Amino acid sequence: MTIVTDQPGTQPDAQPDTRSGWMVGVDTHTDTHDAALLDQLGAVRAKVQVVAGPAGYAQVTAWAAGLVPAGERLHWSVEGTGSHGYDLTRYLRAAGHTVSEAPKPEHSSRRRSGKSDELDAVHAARAALAIDAEPGRRHAIPRADGLREALRILLVTRRHDTDTRTATVNLFKSLILGAGDLRELLRRLSTAGQVRAVLALTEDPTADLETTIRVQALRRAAATIRELGRAVTANEKHLRALVEQACPGLLDLPGVGPVTAATLLTTWSHHGRVHSEAAYAALAGISPLQASSGPIKRHRLNRGGDRTLNAALHTIVTARRRMNHQPTSDYITRRTTEGRTPKEILRCLKRYAIRNLYRYL
Repeated sequence: MTIVTDQPGTQPDAQPDTRSGWMVGVDTHTDTHDAALLDQLGAVRAKVQVVAGPAGYAQVTAWAAGLVPAGERLHWSVEGTGSHGYDLTRYLRAAGHTVSEAPKPEHSSRRRSGKSDELDAVHAARAALAIDAEPGRRHAIPRADGLREALRILLVTRRHDTDTRTATVNLFKSLILGAGDLRELLRRLSTAGQVRAVLALTEDPTADLETTIRVQALRRAAATIRELGRAVTANEKHLRALVEQACPGLLDLPGVGPVTAATLLTTWSHHGRVHSEAAYAALAGISPLQASSGPIKRHRLNRGGDRTLNAALHTIVTARRRMNHQPTSDYITRRTTEGRTPKEILRCLKRYAIRNLYRYL
């Protein structure tokens, strides 16, 4: 552990639920974490680099506690609380410390001051202090662990399995194109039927080298498709069970399935993270942005926000349209009569959907 100290201190009184006080900014990496301790005025008091692991977490916690004057409060601003800083965040919160996600640094300030791990730690602390100094601004609180993290893991693995299965099906179809007589046998079958037929094939010792290799490749692809299909099915059952545990009744809402419900819950995270309906709409990227100039008053689409949440809302609204959900059908009819385009109606429906979901959650 390397330490650079400007001024020593004493053991602080732990009051993790209060924002104002000294700030520790942490720049996290795979093997090491760099931390910088700043006082209330933003002056750098000390810097340290520790190993990423339980021993390093204990070292940096004791280091900060030993430098903060008695009676002062301590807050942590950690970069990458959902990735490289995940374990450190969990360690600090278990110890009773207040932790927030470090704001992203502005490119202009970074260009002026340079780039290094130590500087990134200082920037993380100063950006958090700037939020404390501005009324109305909120710190980004790390998302919850436990059930929410389990849902996130299931969603990530599901996306990987579905993408891999799609790529394998494409490979499988391309191999069939040059399969000669076997292609004619498989031509009118569904993908599932083709997989079953290929897996039932036996090796022909009289076949030429190309045919033998092609059949072997087809069998491997078919086995992979079947295995991934079973994994996706089991994943959906697991998602359904966890969603019912986390938010009973959410799946009873029209158009909400296990995958979209899990997406809603992972972005919602915990009570208090989303402080208003408008904030939830902004998080989903469905709140229109002002684009007015002079006498021209207009809005433009919001391309920001969580695009996965935006896609989940699109799926919910589309499902409601297809299932002839009566309130949705009535709204579409009324807006169409008023001259709205289908895209405009879809955007409005997503805004109404996020409002209802916010109230339910």
